[in-house]
This record gives sequence, C-alpha cells and structure tokens, in this order.
Amino acid sequence: MNAIEKITDAERMGRILAAQRTAFLRDGATSLAERRASLAKLKSALISRRQMFEAAISSDFGHRARQETAIMEIYGVVGGIDYLHKNLRRFMKPERRHVALHMQFGRARIDYQPLGVVGVISPWNYPVQLSLMPLITAVAAGNRVMLKPSNVTPATNALIASMLGEIFTEEQVALVEGDGPAFSSLAFDHLVFTGSTAVGRAVMKAASDNLVPVTLELGGKSPAIVAKGGVQDRFVSDIVWGKLLSGGQTCIAPDYAMVHESEVDTFVASFDRLVKAAYPGGPTSEDYTSIVNDRQYGTLIDLIEDARAHGAQIIEVGHQPGDAARRPHTLAPTVVLGVTDEMKIAHQEIFGPILPVFPYRKIGEAIDYVNARPRPLALYYFGGDSAERREVLDRTTSGNVTINGTIMHVAQDDLPFGGVGESGIGAYHGIEGFRRLSHAKGIYEQGRWNIVKLLQPPYGILAERILKVLLR
Repeated sequence: MNAIEKITDAERMGRILAAQRTAFLRDGATSLAERRASLAKLKSALISRRQMFEAAISSDFGHRARQETAIMEIYGVVGGIDYLHKNLRRFMKPERRHVALHMQFGRARIDYQPLGVVGVISPWNYPVQLSLMPLITAVAAGNRVMLKPSNVTPATNALIASMLGEIFTEEQVALVEGDGPAFSSLAFDHLVFTGSTAVGRAVMKAASDNLVPVTLELGGKSPAIVAKGGVQDRFVSDIVWGKLLSGGQTCIAPDYAMVHESEVDTFVASFDRLVKAAYPGGPTSEDYTSIVNDRQYGTLIDLIEDARAHGAQIIEVGHQPGDAARRPHTLAPTVVLGVTDEMKIAHQEIFGPILPVFPYRKIGEAIDYVNARPRPLALYYFGGDSAERREVLDRTTSGNVTINGTIMHVAQDDLPFGGVGESGIGAYHGIEGFRRLSHAKGIYEQGRWNIVKLLQPPYGILAERILKVLLR
C-alpha cells in the first residue's frame, strides 16, 4: 500500500471480515478446551483491569461511581464467563432427537456448530458489559467476532481494544471504530445490536441486504406496576435503585411507575426519603452518576420542560437537588406527576433519573395502559402472590420480568435476555444465547432396516397397506 492510498471504513472492515472468514473456514470450529481457555484469559484480563475500567468509564461519563462499574460491568461479564465456562461442555454436546416409529433403527440428533463471523454493535451506556457479553457468547459458540462499540465512550473503547489485542489475534476478535452504517452492511453470519429502537430499524434494514440474521436488544418504556398496598420501603427502595443506577441510563431501568390512586402521595414521599437515604450527598455525591454528555442531558431537560409546559408537576427529590448544577451534565432525581399523552415524556424512552408516576384505580387500567403501547424490554411488579399479579403476568408481554425488585433478571445467567416486538428480536445469555449464535444442524442417520424403504418403487400392495397404517 502506498502512503497516499485512502482506505474507507467500509474497505477496512471488509478486509477484516474476509480475513476472519478465511481463518474460520481454514481452521474449523474451535475445541471445548480452546473456547474455555479464551474465556479464562478474558476473565483474568478483565479483573486485573478493574480500576482502569472504572477510571475510563468515569472519564467518558464525566462521573460514574466506581462501584456501579464494578457491579454492572465487570462482575456482570465475569459472572457470564463463569456460567459459560461451567456449562459449555453440555451446550456443545450433540442433542438426541426422537425418531418416528416407522423410521426406527435410524438415529436423529442436533449438532450445534459455530456460524462463522458474528458482528456486535454495542452502545455507550454499559460499554463493557454490552460489548463483552455478546462477544463471550459468540466465542463460547466457536465464532470469530468483529466488535463495533459506540464512539461516545472513547477511553473505554481504547482499553477494551488493548485488552482484546493481548488475548486474540485480529483473525479471532477485532474491535473496529468508525462508520456504523458500513459495519451494519457487512455480510456477517449473524449481527447483534444493542441500542435504540430507531437505530435498530436502520441496522436491521442494512443487514437485510445480505440476509444477515439479527439479534436486536432495543429498549422502550419499562413499567413498574405497584399493587395497592405495595408502597412499602422495601419495594420503593428497589425502584429508587433501578431508576437511578448509572443516572437512569440503563435500558431496563423502570421508565415509569404505576401506583394506585390512593397511594400516589405516599409513594412520592417514600421515593424522596429513600433517594435521600441512598444519596446523602445529593446529586454531587460520589455514588451518583452524571449524564453521559451535554447532548443527552439536553434531551432530558427538553422532556422535563415539555412536560412542565403541558401542565405536569415537576418534583425534584433527594438532598440538595439544586447542587446538580455544580457538576457538568448532572440531573437531580425528578418525579413527574400529571403526565398526559401530548407530552413527549409519555412516549419517549427517558434514559435518565426522571420518573413519571401514573395513578390507576383498578389493576386492569394499568394493564391496558401497558398493552396500548409498544411491548417493553422489562416489566416490574410489586405486590403479593395474588390474582392481580397473575393477571399482570398473563395479560402483558415484555422481554423479561422481575417481581418485587428491579434489574436483577439480567443478572440471572441461566435466563435468556432480550426483548419482544419493538423492544427487540431474539435473546442471548443462557443456553439460548449459545444456540442463538450457533447453527442447529439436524442430522439423521438411516438404519439398515427402515420401513420407508418399502415405500420406494416399484409400488405394490405392500406399499398400499403401509400407507393405510401411516395415514389412518
């Protein structure tokens, strides 16, 4: 290559993809031992860089509590690695399938083989977890991986790239930055995208040109439904935690709460008191995360001001909410009452520390409100084991559900994680993730004796008699 040759993002990405596919076809599927070794190296590298990742993510966000990074980013991936390492032999084992009576003496099975090259597009809100969880799933399934992280988190991206470069060759795993549409247009064997619904539509459209199957983990407005009598500190504290974790910038954060009309005031008072307990230093506390950048901060301010202009009641909660102005792009925890359909906040995913609270009279009203909107990525229910809880679970459709808590379903490694409808397509984590990024090849081995052989020409009376039995 001469010094003046200009290589576009699409050309560079295409070359890496071609090299990975060539290596995959040349070397074949990696062994159980090789996959486990890769996972173990990545776990060790991640743990040894904990403090570096805490600093990098805090730098990218302006401020993020180091414990939040350790819990949600580092531990989340380490737990996933441990789970895959432990269960990988079972996942890779061929699965026997039933053979019909008239085809007995034959044998049927499913072999799970790697797809080839998997593309991963990750977002900025959890730049380590949402980059590495699909990556480790793809590696566990025996694939090569190309990772395209968000350009919003450059310090974290650089650290991930350095770490992956020490463990894998570029033919195995490559991190690329640059043109997102160009990446989405590559002829991967599978593409995993995590991000907004709007961008997810564009990614799926680009992937369709090459018939690339996609897994889309999107988002939406995840409700927290509080049963009558459910305004208890143990429940409200979980809503506080789930809503304010990472400054509300969590795709499965409770987007809004639905509370019985007789308990709304009690809920708001409890929410305020428990925010104060969680963040005694107010919004400039070391434990409180700022909004990732001025653009996202501006979007949140616009939601609040639009709601205020349409008559909503805006309530800043916690200690010294006015101190938020002392830290760049930091927003105090905020409750919004009186939300109506003409307000943007009723329809846009909030992605910040703002909690609209909707009153309801009967549980059916809350269910109808959820069902009138796109299906959410998560749903939370707070209350006893009652007919109402069963009704909420039976009549609503969401990605996953946590009962009497928030967020924690994503930490259950043996559960699939993903959305439905506008909140996503497909799921990963658990055995479902391994299978999502594998090809389930059905194999039938015909036995020496097979009744079906009697149905081959020349046909006669025996064939007719067999058909009568099979078609009765």
